[in-house]
Amino acid sequence: MQARTVLRVVVALAAVGALAYQYGRIKARDPAEGSAPVTTETSSPAGRTWQRGSLVFKPCELGRPGSGATAQAWCTTFEVPENRDDPHSRRIGLKLAIARSDAQIPNADMVVLLAGGPGEAATESWVAAAPAFDEVRKHHDVVLLDQRGTGDSNPLSCKEADADDDDASYTLDLNKVRKEVAACLAEVSLKADPRYYTTTIAAQDLEDVRKALGSPAFDLVGVSYGTRMAQQYVRHYPDSVRSMVLDSPVPNQVILGEDMASNLDDALRKDFAACLAVPACKQHFGDSMQTLYQLRDALRANPHTVSFRDPQTYKMVERPLTEFSLASVVRMFAYQSETAALLPLSIDAAAHGDVGPLLGQSNLLSSDLGGDMNSGMSMSVICSEDGDLLQPRPQDQNAILGNHLVDSIKAQCDVWPHGTRPADFHSPLKSDKPTLILSGQLDPVTPPRYGEAILAGLSDGRQLIFKGQGHSLFSRGCMPQLLGQFIDKLDPKQLDASCLDKLGPTPAFIDFNGASP
Repeated sequence: MQARTVLRVVVALAAVGALAYQYGRIKARDPAEGSAPVTTETSSPAGRTWQRGSLVFKPCELGRPGSGATAQAWCTTFEVPENRDDPHSRRIGLKLAIARSDAQIPNADMVVLLAGGPGEAATESWVAAAPAFDEVRKHHDVVLLDQRGTGDSNPLSCKEADADDDDASYTLDLNKVRKEVAACLAEVSLKADPRYYTTTIAAQDLEDVRKALGSPAFDLVGVSYGTRMAQQYVRHYPDSVRSMVLDSPVPNQVILGEDMASNLDDALRKDFAACLAVPACKQHFGDSMQTLYQLRDALRANPHTVSFRDPQTYKMVERPLTEFSLASVVRMFAYQSETAALLPLSIDAAAHGDVGPLLGQSNLLSSDLGGDMNSGMSMSVICSEDGDLLQPRPQDQNAILGNHLVDSIKAQCDVWPHGTRPADFHSPLKSDKPTLILSGQLDPVTPPRYGEAILAGLSDGRQLIFKGQGHSLFSRGCMPQLLGQFIDKLDPKQLDASCLDKLGPTPAFIDFNGASP
């Protein structure tokens, strides 16, 4: 359905993509900053419990939509008022889980995973992310709080509205977007007031959780949208934070969506330049950027229906192919180096009439992403924090993404209720907290210059740029080991990150057997 697909595009601008997590080990750190407060684990006929601060947890199994994978943790429900200015307002339960340390007595500070989106749930993201925290968990407990409106924290999902017409997901009709958003709002309003699901209010929730846990210092690990949450939290509660890791960050001063079109074109040009530099790739596909623009122009003049085999059902399906659907698909491919390596081949096939490789893979990627997102929460964040500041840019009119994303967001925010944001919400962060910034050289969403902008306001920060990589990096190469080392020692400028030099771009496929030998 239209709104669902537009939301997928919107949330994908900062979403955590498909990740290939790595396992690793580093030497044990030197105990330096004390141990966690005494906790109590008990067992009774009613079951095992574990108390940390004033909260009592029970063993639980975390899952993720569309996946059979699970992870073990300890869970509880943390209640907060929906409207924090009215203590007597509706109470909502937030799902809180802790992945406990391997250490018998972990360090006092706790690591907090802040999920992407906006719209992803930390407990669901953890199922895939956990292996990348193996080193961290040698000494630290990891806090997983489903931000209000996500996961099992009164999710603002639009399940009934999302169940509609799949064909419409390939076209863009702004009037239909508004209609579908209105249907979503009617569904969500039965259990929530969307004005109160903003980043600022969610940061207050997190601070209340910290106090209930016994007031440990937090080490924040934010991914994509989670980096906005981290920056807002440290601004309002600097004494609660020990360190930050900002993976694929968005600076406070950026309006989400404003330069996504130019960011995508920049990343694609770099991806395709790498193909042109390889004789076999150049011989097969020529200038893929030029081919992509020619294909876009042809679809702009003549959108039409195409047939391809659905890779999940293996049945032939028919879908409209438009410049909007082309831009959405290419954008999803560009997130990760592995899928970006398929773009020259897939675009060339589409230009010759075979859209199966492009649209088939798109089905898989959008299904994975859509299952993780709570579209109502995403609209609450973007419409309150960015929507009124967003304007179409003339210079993006001819970009692959054009102003489609901006137009879509503004259409959503015509209907979705707006919350409020602090006057300084979009001012740059200034902080002395030890901070590590991770940026992908080919990230089509949060390019390295975003990290540079944040770094300018940090007195103890460092940016690591991952060669040939896209969006979401904490699991790449030796980064899991570096993550543990950084949080243990808190010396970003002395961290030996030379092992990341082994990373590089994934060579472009010249056929479905792989890259040129």
